[in-house]
Amino acid sequence: MITTSVRYARWNGADRPFDVVETGVPRTPGPGEALVRVDLATVCGSDVHTVSGARPSPVPGVLGHEQVGTVVAVGEPAPRLLDGTPVETGARVVWSVTASCGDCDRCARDLPQKCRRLTKYGHQELRPERPLTGGFASHCLLVPGTTIVEVPEEIPDVVAAPASCATATVAAALRAARDLRGARVLITGAGMLGVTAVAMAAHQGAHVVAVDPHQDRRDRALRFGAAEATEKPTGEFDVAIELSGAHQAVTTCLDTLAVGGIAVLAGSVFPGPAIPVEPELLVRGLHTITGVHNYRPDDLQTAVDFLAAHHRDHPFAELVHGRYGLDQLDAAFTAARAGEAARQAVTP
Repeated sequence: MITTSVRYARWNGADRPFDVVETGVPRTPGPGEALVRVDLATVCGSDVHTVSGARPSPVPGVLGHEQVGTVVAVGEPAPRLLDGTPVETGARVVWSVTASCGDCDRCARDLPQKCRRLTKYGHQELRPERPLTGGFASHCLLVPGTTIVEVPEEIPDVVAAPASCATATVAAALRAARDLRGARVLITGAGMLGVTAVAMAAHQGAHVVAVDPHQDRRDRALRFGAAEATEKPTGEFDVAIELSGAHQAVTTCLDTLAVGGIAVLAGSVFPGPAIPVEPELLVRGLHTITGVHNYRPDDLQTAVDFLAAHHRDHPFAELVHGRYGLDQLDAAFTAARAGEAARQAVTP
């Protein structure tokens, strides 16, 4: 059997250093699989929460779920891109955080992102015989049920990598918000997701108000198309999108909804304090509160299409700093925790 030499960063538990492991994997993937060389990955906020112990994840594991890479081998039959064409070697691609079975009751209800037999890249327990399950590795093995989207060459790696999580999650949140043309939209949090949401909502014709406690982030939101950026919003909003994970921000979103308003909650991805909801205001205001977690296949295509069309309109590339190797992953997380940039780049 011909093997490919690969390396991956093994996560050993909260606040413990990563170990870089070298091993070999079969050169020919299985049916419907693709072996992808990871060209660049980014450290997502949820990775930081996992490493700090705030977010549970199997130990040991291979973290990382925002990345862009090049296909080096495909199985027989080959997997297909979202548009239906076969995946070919040499293709530059991003892939979904999740892989779904397509057969369970949730998949049948068009909820593949919450599949009963979900595989989630960067969140799986490490199996030494199949270790390539996350982006912090030289390669990733894409399994059947993964959404794969080809990336145009004009999108830089640092812009393309976050599409697999941040940009696609924002696409899902805006889809849940429905028609934004002419809407007054509140976005809480001006990190990577927040400024991406600002840009995408503004390009859909919304009047966007960004809220963040940090002046530098508010200034950044203005560069991404926010009409206003403030610490405390005033007035009512047709749509409120919560992307910070702060419980007070959730309350702000619910308290500022106009009649018929929609609150989309996507930032609260680990346990926190309960938020009181006044049922009468919900009923009389005809309010809708919806949650977004993971995303559907089309959202990844929407993310790539948006970046292809608009990445030059806003400083997306400036959101990503650093060029850390796998053996420097601990330093990358130190920089990420320090908030030196919205994302830190890892080049396996």
